[in-house]
Amino acid sequence: MQKVQMDDLNDENLQKKPVVILTRLDEFTLSALQPPTPQQFDSEADSAGSSDSDMLWEPGDDSGDSNFGGKKKTPHKHKKANEAKAHSPLVSINNNSASNNSHSTNNSSVCSNDCSSGSNNTNKVGEASPIIVSAVFASNSNETRKVRPDLPEVEIGLDMEVLARRRIMRWQQGKIVEIINKDDGRVKYKVIFNEKGKSLVSGHHIAKKTNPKLDQLYVGARVLIQSPEDEQCFLPGLLAELPSRKNRLRFLVFLDDHTPVYVSLPSLYLICRQMEDPLGDLVDGPHKLFMEHYLRSWPYPHLTHYKEGQILKIELNGVHQKCQVESVDCSLMKVVFEENGEMDWIHRGSLRLEHMSKFLELKQNQEPKADN
Repeated sequence: MQKVQMDDLNDENLQKKPVVILTRLDEFTLSALQPPTPQQFDSEADSAGSSDSDMLWEPGDDSGDSNFGGKKKTPHKHKKANEAKAHSPLVSINNNSASNNSHSTNNSSVCSNDCSSGSNNTNKVGEASPIIVSAVFASNSNETRKVRPDLPEVEIGLDMEVLARRRIMRWQQGKIVEIINKDDGRVKYKVIFNEKGKSLVSGHHIAKKTNPKLDQLYVGARVLIQSPEDEQCFLPGLLAELPSRKNRLRFLVFLDDHTPVYVSLPSLYLICRQMEDPLGDLVDGPHKLFMEHYLRSWPYPHLTHYKEGQILKIELNGVHQKCQVESVDCSLMKVVFEENGEMDWIHRGSLRLEHMSKFLELKQNQEPKADN
């Protein structure tokens, strides 16, 4: 066997050298590997002369007033927000048209982090600019339907245990003891409540005491949920989201007092006779206007993107007040008002948000110009 000399080991030709081979990837592959961020969505439409370019809007410093009726909540202690104040917020709406021809031409591109507050934003907490995005909620039609399914109506009969309206925001358990057919063709149901009292109501104000099936539900349906504060009371509202991965398989309900809440199917009750106008029971005011806009925009709801700890202004008791984002849960976020420590859950597209109300007002003012 031939011996290897030490001098041979020092020979550069016998030593291994690391070699790095670089392969250029095309832009499509790069964009598929890179997770989308709010900044990316803004930059997608930067090309000059494009009709789909982003519209940027910087609201003024005035806080303004609001017509929303505020609800008093139990104050609780909470640490004050960071002293760093937010700069004038820059609001961006992405109007890239969707590729699916079955959707409206006003649809926007999909935002991948709807269940977060925009954690990819590199701005500091308290200084990040809120971004308003109209993003498709889901691609599956079973998760976005807003037309009542073509199913037989629920039969309403004597001695039926129901949930019936006693007052606008108070429905209770009772039993149907009489069915009255009016001369004009209307049908009324006499209900005796379990907790004394009776009422004469229409099928629009009666819900079956059993939970509905998933295929009976749709966005815009009138539903009830049990009050978390009083198990004998049930609260009316509109179904705003069907279960999907974006909301962790829950239903979003807007109660008639504008309170948003996520619930599961066992907490939901479907009203027996749905109105042709799902907003028919709502009082004229800000909440009804919001729901009109929400249902018209569905399944592309406008949502603001905030980070935990960010400072913003939200309507409370008729005035926009400064508060801090404590947490974000899909389409909702929990905020704490700086002045009194009150906590509130609010939809990220609510008109109570100062940025959202001003943005929609600007958008409505520009729509007639676009039609000309």
